[in-house]
Amino acid sequence: MKNKESKSHLPLRLNLLFFLIFLLFSMLILQLGVVQILYGQDAQEEIDRTDQDTSETPVPRGRMFDRTGELIVDNEPILAITYTPPKNVQPDDNLEIAEQLVDYIEVTSDGLLSRVTERDVEDYWILQNFEEAYSRLDDEELELSDSEQYQLVLDRVTDEDLDEISDEEMNVIALFRELNQASALTPHIIKRDIENDEYAVIAENLNRFPGINVTTDWDRVHLFGGSFSNLIGGITTTRQGIPDENLDYFLSRNYSRNDRVGRSGLEDQYEQYLAGQKEVREHITDSSGNVISSELIREGERGKDLVLSVDMELQQRLDEIVGEELTEAIEEHPNEHLNIAMAVMMDPNTGEILAMSGQRYDRDEEDENERLVDESVRVVIDAYMPGSTIKGATVLAGFEEGVISPGEVMSDRTIRLPGDAGDDNTFSSHRRLNSLNDIGALRESSNVYMGFIALRMNDELRHQYDFRNTVMNRTREGYQSMINYYGQFGLGVETGIDFPSETSGTTDPYGDVPLPGELMDYSIGQFFNYSTLQMGQYVSTIANGGYRIAPSLVRQMHSAGDTDGLGPLYKANEPKILNRVDMDDHYIERVQEGFRQAFQESGGTGTTYFGDKDYNPAGKTGTAEDAVYNRGEKIADVNNLNLVGYAPFDDPEVAFAVAVPHTDPNSDHRTNLRIGERALDAYFELQEERQGTTEEELEDEVELEEDNSEEE
Repeated sequence: MKNKESKSHLPLRLNLLFFLIFLLFSMLILQLGVVQILYGQDAQEEIDRTDQDTSETPVPRGRMFDRTGELIVDNEPILAITYTPPKNVQPDDNLEIAEQLVDYIEVTSDGLLSRVTERDVEDYWILQNFEEAYSRLDDEELELSDSEQYQLVLDRVTDEDLDEISDEEMNVIALFRELNQASALTPHIIKRDIENDEYAVIAENLNRFPGINVTTDWDRVHLFGGSFSNLIGGITTTRQGIPDENLDYFLSRNYSRNDRVGRSGLEDQYEQYLAGQKEVREHITDSSGNVISSELIREGERGKDLVLSVDMELQQRLDEIVGEELTEAIEEHPNEHLNIAMAVMMDPNTGEILAMSGQRYDRDEEDENERLVDESVRVVIDAYMPGSTIKGATVLAGFEEGVISPGEVMSDRTIRLPGDAGDDNTFSSHRRLNSLNDIGALRESSNVYMGFIALRMNDELRHQYDFRNTVMNRTREGYQSMINYYGQFGLGVETGIDFPSETSGTTDPYGDVPLPGELMDYSIGQFFNYSTLQMGQYVSTIANGGYRIAPSLVRQMHSAGDTDGLGPLYKANEPKILNRVDMDDHYIERVQEGFRQAFQESGGTGTTYFGDKDYNPAGKTGTAEDAVYNRGEKIADVNNLNLVGYAPFDDPEVAFAVAVPHTDPNSDHRTNLRIGERALDAYFELQEERQGTTEEELEDEVELEEDNSEEE
């Protein structure tokens, strides 16, 4: 009976088990149905979800050529290693790559190791010792935000913790740091200028390092060394990227933070043209951040090439001339305050800079062949008293104001001023001169003639030479009028050069009504300071008949071509006339004649150096008395030697200005005149050499054509 009862209960238990299984399957099917019907589309969309992202790859910068087509600045290809991280890459991923890559990359080169900071080491230690690092937080601190927690963890990393890190780990940290700099889907250079064997090893093992690649990058190279490099300027490195002060400006123009940009000179001024157009790719990624496909949206285009106005052969000759004359002046008359000489040569009809040199003498350099340093930018940004070179503007101001008339003669005698005009109450020329008209006053550089112009513009109409017992007029109107007239020539105002910065010089050091003696000094180039470039613009304005033209360093921009030469013309910089001097042409012609006589006629202050030249020069010499101060205390009296000029007189094609500040007053080395003479000689010699070459080339072509005709 017991066995029978036992058997009768077995089917019941099986049925119960089957029922439970059926019930469970029914619930599962019901749940699947709910998921499919209510959330199926959302689930499928999540599975199928993709993102569109774009990446931009920089291109090489535009090159620079001189006016003759000579390449000045180029891009030198170099080998590099890049890292292109996927989306949502984690620090652990980068650390794993760094740990694998460290055996294949020489970290000590390219400065990788030197850029590691203490913060980089702390970040690495925390990543490697995560649990220990966060165990140093109490329960209350663990309730803080992630960033606040991390800052507390950083603060609690000890020196003992960091001492545990080995040299091998430091190499890993250096690479880890570079990998973390990369932006998603955008190539980032982690090491550049690598050796061929390093390039080959990485290339052979690319499959081991996700995102790592080898490529060709570029370096900026100045093909003429230091000549003119100060004005060409420089660019930032990929690690420097965009300067902080310009960050918003560049980011708003679609730059990346690590893009190389111009930081000075022409590289900065013409950044928008030199930078080029980045290559743009669109990437399709899945929900995990994996790239499904990439498509080229816009091809990259190298930056525009610049054709400069500068003639590099002339530039090199001018650098040599300025450097040699400065060195000789220092060696013949040792003077600790003389350390620079500057010169600029330009086309007076277009404003184009043909050559611009600033040579600084470094007395601390032991190698005498390395003592000269290119500081051409100081032609634009430094200002000094010009001396008598500005007397042409003074005479023209006198003509226009009606205080002198063309041909008016004055006796060049010492003018005695009231005692309140200063400690030295006399005003005279550099030497006793005869009676002179306006042209003669320029030829022989009469201070007295200019002094009377200043007094008359100041409503002092009495023509006398002894004012010791006279109360002289003091007004600001005449002084301001002289400032305004000088400004028409570019003196005391910005020249408008295509360069990131320039000085406007000083325009009003008094801030009050000047004494009559001070106004007279102003008329002969004392007190006010002007740049060498401003002096070049001033003499160019006189040379071309009264048109003040903005100086320019760039003539044209060209699109990238298919060859090493220039591509199609993109844009030309046309001459920019800033103003026409508001004066009668006849007045300007008289000043031009005065400048010609100053260089060519007996008694001319520059005749000794220019009187025998067949290129028909004109110009004006100038010496300004200056002083050197240290913390407000005068430590030395010095002279500024200056010179302006142009040639040929009847059809000007080149104008120039020279400034040699802080020379020894006792020196007889006319550095300004020697530089000016040699500079003009070099210009016309170069033109003659090129003309001769052209004629020889033409003769060769004719002979070749004749030979070909005979063969036919």
